Amino acid sequence: MSEPIRVVVIDDSALGRQTITQMLESDPEIHVVGRAPDGDEGLRQVFQHHPDLVTVDLEMPRMDGFTFLRILMGRHPTPALVISSYAARENVFRALELGALDFIAKPGPKLTPDLRAIRDQLLVKVKLVRQLRRANLNARAQAAAQRVTPVHGAVAVRPAGATGVPGASAYAATVPPAAAPLRVIAIGASTGGPPALQQLLQGLEPSLPAAIVITQHMPAKFTHAFAERLARATAFAVKEAEEGDVLRPGLVLVAPGAGSLSLSRQGARLLAHVETAGSQAQTQTQAQTQAQERFVPSIDRMLTSVAEVCGPNALAVVLTGMGGDASRGVRAIKAARGQVIVEGPESAVIFGMPQEAIQTGAVDEVLPLPRIVDAITRFAHRPR
Repeated sequence: MSEPIRVVVIDDSALGRQTITQMLESDPEIHVVGRAPDGDEGLRQVFQHHPDLVTVDLEMPRMDGFTFLRILMGRHPTPALVISSYAARENVFRALELGALDFIAKPGPKLTPDLRAIRDQLLVKVKLVRQLRRANLNARAQAAAQRVTPVHGAVAVRPAGATGVPGASAYAATVPPAAAPLRVIAIGASTGGPPALQQLLQGLEPSLPAAIVITQHMPAKFTHAFAERLARATAFAVKEAEEGDVLRPGLVLVAPGAGSLSLSRQGARLLAHVETAGSQAQTQTQAQTQAQERFVPSIDRMLTSVAEVCGPNALAVVLTGMGGDASRGVRAIKAARGQVIVEGPESAVIFGMPQEAIQTGAVDEVLPLPRIVDAITRFAHRPR
């Protein structure tokens, strides 16, 4: 067996440190080597123990989690898992941009079904460190520091054409024929996805003649805040998808964490649906399909519905993440004569999900994240 995963736990609450430690050490593959009440002591523990991963709260005295992450990634890059309350959900995305690997909700003091679910999520995400491409995580944090800077609580964004993508701005004036079917870019992501999605949207022209739909594996209470952050950080109109939303160029719909996003056609229009257990948007067949899916929101469900209604006007993009979600969906896209691109190992933080998509044989291109921007642009502007 491999050596246990060594973890440092940083939380200003003694009860919080104890609860997280007990959760972690309930699994024999994980060993807590240090605990700290703030970022300052947390850095000392990291420099002393050289852990495989740290868990960190964001709101702490003396040195908060943001300062800790900036120093950690600059001096001793180490995978970090943020443990944050729902009330601080916007802060989570700042932490991910600073280089944190992922996040989970902060556990409460009482033993409840929610607490057990949090423990299970914590153990799964800590074990992802064994599949992590650390160099890619570090490079992404450094690139984000150069690309995005906070301005009065908002985000200053580089112009969309300033990404260094060859020819990206050359298509800005292209207008598709009025009667042409709408092209749809369907993007799926899991662990490491939020910063990748932000970078991708910042690289694309907002005049792109295609609609964009996104499924990011994320808890239900965080997807709305994530969509709002993407709207502030990019030139696109971004919102959490709602039942009946009409797709259009320049609009980005993010699947809500509580349900899977699917599409239907109504004449020339494409409509969004949010499928939850027992929702009116579900047919019996869809309900049976969703019951078989391990992930909600489901990338597979989004991609299969896009394939059904868009056919060759669909492009699937599978970004960083772990697990097999998207494998069935990319097969459906390819069978409908659409195109499939996955993020390559050069940039993916976790290559598991792209790799499983590749193994289906339905992938057209494997590209590092910066080159996916150009590939999407070419697809949206290819001749009708």
